[in-house]
Amino acid sequence: MAPRVVVVGAGFAGIGTAILLRRAGVEDVVVLERGEDVGGTWRENTYPGAACDVPSHLYSFSFAPNPRWSRRYSPQPDILAYLRDCAERFGVLEDVRFGTEVVSATWDEEGLLWRLRTAAGQELEAEVLVCATGQLSEPVVPDLPGLGRFAGPLFHSAHWDHDVDLRGKDVAVVGTGASAIQFVPEIAPVVRRLRVFGRSQPWVVPKGDRAYSARHRAFFARFPSWQRAARAVSWLWFESLIPAFMAPSRRWAPLRALARAQLVGLGRAQLRAQVRDPELRARLAPTDEAGCKRVLISNDWYPTLARPHVELVDQRIAEVVEDGLVTADGTHHRADVVILGTGFASHGFVAPMQVTGRGGQDLQAAWGGAARAHLGMLVPGFPSLFVLYGPNTNLGAGSIVYMLESQARYVVDAVRTLEREGAAALDVRTAALDAFDRQTQARLEGTVWQSGCRSWYVGEDGRNLSNWPGFQLEYRRRTRRVDLRDVELLRRAATPAGPPARSPSPSPS
Repeated sequence: MAPRVVVVGAGFAGIGTAILLRRAGVEDVVVLERGEDVGGTWRENTYPGAACDVPSHLYSFSFAPNPRWSRRYSPQPDILAYLRDCAERFGVLEDVRFGTEVVSATWDEEGLLWRLRTAAGQELEAEVLVCATGQLSEPVVPDLPGLGRFAGPLFHSAHWDHDVDLRGKDVAVVGTGASAIQFVPEIAPVVRRLRVFGRSQPWVVPKGDRAYSARHRAFFARFPSWQRAARAVSWLWFESLIPAFMAPSRRWAPLRALARAQLVGLGRAQLRAQVRDPELRARLAPTDEAGCKRVLISNDWYPTLARPHVELVDQRIAEVVEDGLVTADGTHHRADVVILGTGFASHGFVAPMQVTGRGGQDLQAAWGGAARAHLGMLVPGFPSLFVLYGPNTNLGAGSIVYMLESQARYVVDAVRTLEREGAAALDVRTAALDAFDRQTQARLEGTVWQSGCRSWYVGEDGRNLSNWPGFQLEYRRRTRRVDLRDVELLRRAATPAGPPARSPSPSPS
């Protein structure tokens, strides 16, 4: 009997997993989504200029090429439309229950299954639980003194308030990360005054973007092999950059030196070419090693900061007052609107859902603030729970969709393994996790991510909770099959009456 599978989240990870399960013949699949549409972070982030920083042909499923991309680097509406199309075209849209937020998942040790409860009080059961909530779903609001005192509109970029008219306003933007670098150039032409608050400056390299003409799109539709070739070229390009982030080694020394020279050279050349003011150029020069924080791509970030009505403020924010922000040097910066481009709480992984495993252990308590999982997915004591985009599966260069597809394929093989072995669940062995984690953390030592900057990759104790230390291809190879030596198979006790009867999956209320 095939396991019942519940997938939490309908972004790339959730939709991709549901599609591959369906294609593998697994019929009992339900996707629970707290929003009212598919898309995940691409549904939520609608700020001006929202777009992907990976070429479109690679930032998509390998089994669902899209010849209709409007640009080489797709804007948010295109990506959302693509996910909607995939969900509908592959028949999983009917499996998604929208407006359904899972608040808790508890392992039933007697029934060998997961019991889920939603915010509306609905209860569901599943033998396999796939948590596809991602690392970039819970916005971070900084703990700034007086933040609640600000009298004007204040919002996070992930919850952009489109009712606020920025024309002619004094606007303060807090943050210089991946979101700010996209929306700041979009709003700068319409505001009266724009102040961008950021104490450290990112490495920014050129964005080789261009629009695809109707003829171009028709060519890809007629000759899909060319689109596959474009995808392969992009994939190889990113694989060639990965050594720039890895720890020094004799094996990869030449490639690492070449890749780092490319990143550093591109970043410095763009800064010199686009910022003529030597004082501003010096303030914009990154002080961290290239890649320690996320390398950003943009052609208009530096020109925007060089505009006369735009000011970079690199002083610490001391407090927020009714009409603006005060920095540590005592300067009052007036603002009509404050926009937080301060990123996401990336280390909760399954938060805010409460997950309780074998022996009543809580997942967050088991992690103790230092999340770790075998292959980034499996945690001992939490049988048949798969955390997609989990600890140490993020990339410094490349497409996270490639990694998610690797994980989805692993989930499919795990479901097939349970069917083939006649088991109710599988639980990763502690020894397997310990060996994987030791190796992963050892390989992360000496990488550029551990070179001393503060980033969302690294926890408060200095442990890298986010990044994969090698090539994408290695991860694909290691997740190709479930290794039975790494897991314990849990079986239901045989009874004269046969296996226990299933509770029917509740229909949407």
